[in-house]
Amino acid sequence: MEKRIELERRGRKANQITELNLDNCRSTSIVGFTDEYTALESLSLINVGLTTLKGFPKLPSLKKLELSDNRISSGLNYLTTSPKLQYLNLSGNKIKDLETLKPLQEFKSLVVLDLFNNDATQVDNYREKIFKMLPSLNFLDGFDCNDEEAQSEGDDDEEVNGNDSEEEVSGDDDEEDGDSDDSDEDGDNGEVSLSEVYNDDLEEDNSDWEEGEGGADDDEEDSDIDDADGEANESSASLNASKKESEKTEKETDESQARGKKRKHDG
Repeated sequence: MEKRIELERRGRKANQITELNLDNCRSTSIVGFTDEYTALESLSLINVGLTTLKGFPKLPSLKKLELSDNRISSGLNYLTTSPKLQYLNLSGNKIKDLETLKPLQEFKSLVVLDLFNNDATQVDNYREKIFKMLPSLNFLDGFDCNDEEAQSEGDDDEEVNGNDSEEEVSGDDDEEDGDSDDSDEDGDNGEVSLSEVYNDDLEEDNSDWEEGEGGADDDEEDSDIDDADGEANESSASLNASKKESEKTEKETDESQARGKKRKHDG
């Protein structure tokens, strides 16, 4: 137990520690635990193997003490040096009768006591007698004097978390509604939709394609005109050549005839 206490201190001074957990450290008695822990409010000694509480230190600030699953059968008077005790768990021990519990009358602030799985719980009118013995007690073994179950800390957390989650969901719904309203307003204001932009892009692409296509046709037409002009020029050149050739032949014929007449005349 001494080594475990030193480990749990983690270099802190004893009078600065408010909570200490020594569960499962295995010891039959309180060893190495001194009165220096004046600020300690919560101490847990579950399943340690304690058979006695002799040597339990004076803890003036202690409010919560866990002693379940040990082998304690008596000696609860050693706890009276911690007068502010409010919560005491002695379940799973060896307490056999109500007489052993009488030292707990010294705790004027004790509101929660757990004796589950002790032989003392089999005593006739056990609950009625304990509530009478300890007037400050609100809950015994998890139930009040009217057999109403105590609400656990976990239930409180669930309720808080549940409310928070509902608020979050509601907030999300409001945001979604806000988004929907914004989208409706955008539609009413006549802002351009994505589909319209897409269609405009298509029209621009088509117009570019048509212009390109028209340009090709114009080029072909220009080419055809150039070809026709070329052919016409060639035909005209050919006619001119034929005409010149015919005139040359005619001229030569006239000259030949003239020379023939001249010979006749001379002869």
